[in-house]
Amino acid sequence: MAGSGKTTFVQRLTAHLYAKQQPPYVINLDPAVHEVPFPANIDIRDTVKYKEVMKQYGLGPNGGIMTSLNLFATRFDQVMSFVEKSSTECKYVVLDTPGQIEVFTWSASGAIISETLASSFPTVIVYVMDTPRSVSPVTFMSNMLYACSILYKYRLPFIVVMNKTDIIDNGFAVEWMRDFEAFQEALESETSYTSNLTRSMSLVLDEFYQHLRAVGVSAVTGEGIGEFLEKVDDAIKEYETEYRPEYERIKKEKIEAEERKQREQLEKLKKDTGKGETVGIQEGVLTEKGMAAQIPEMGPVIGLGGGDDEDEETNQMDDEEDEEERKEYESFKRFLEKQGKKDNEPQMSDFP
Repeated sequence: MAGSGKTTFVQRLTAHLYAKQQPPYVINLDPAVHEVPFPANIDIRDTVKYKEVMKQYGLGPNGGIMTSLNLFATRFDQVMSFVEKSSTECKYVVLDTPGQIEVFTWSASGAIISETLASSFPTVIVYVMDTPRSVSPVTFMSNMLYACSILYKYRLPFIVVMNKTDIIDNGFAVEWMRDFEAFQEALESETSYTSNLTRSMSLVLDEFYQHLRAVGVSAVTGEGIGEFLEKVDDAIKEYETEYRPEYERIKKEKIEAEERKQREQLEKLKKDTGKGETVGIQEGVLTEKGMAAQIPEMGPVIGLGGGDDEDEETNQMDDEEDEEERKEYESFKRFLEKQGKKDNEPQMSDFP
């Protein structure tokens, strides 16, 4: 979190690794920091100008940091190429992130960076906590809730670093994590609504504490850095035995699901287009006889418009016209027969 001493902790960790002849590959992801007290191999400030982002998008300080990191995350594949090249020379890759917790709680950039790293290298998330500010049980619970949310979102090995132990020892925090009754006693002096909520939440986090790695560190004196590196090595083993197989399983299922979806779409496309035979057209001019020879039977003719209803109506009109013509013919025939009979009858002038 902001003000917990993350940058100072990274500086102390980097100095410790250099002293052990194990120089790390260091990446600064804080675009708003004025000075970086450690040698950074990659610095976000060289790519994204924090103040220009604020001015261009009309953002405040926090919005400018979030947007700068989101823009940088779109080019993180280039960062990965540099990290992969140096992986044979550097045992550790250290990333210093902004203090805005929103980067890892809901922002896309935090997910992109962590998941991209975890897909190629053993990745450990370190949550740096301000120990003097956590002497209040309510503040301590707030820190633990943040840590819990990040742990369950990214599902990667997790270490809580209780910084500034040179000011106050972190023993009280470790006791609260290990002893539920001790934390409840510390809450007795709190009578606010928040303390009641904290009391209820402490029951939920009891299981979370059992599998949590926590170490006290002083970024000023360097106390606890060795123990922290031991926790890191232990977390790397956990990554290889638990997280890596799970990641490979999820990746395999995702690939199979995509392939299955592609096959289903292909089958659907085949059904939609149907199965037909290729029709060949001979060259030359066809006569009516030739057409009759090549096409012995005409299939149904489909025309535009009326359809079967109009065909039936046309046929009915043709039948009515034929019936009228037949009636007229019969009537004319009878008329001629009558005229023939009249001509054959004897007239009065024919007798004497």
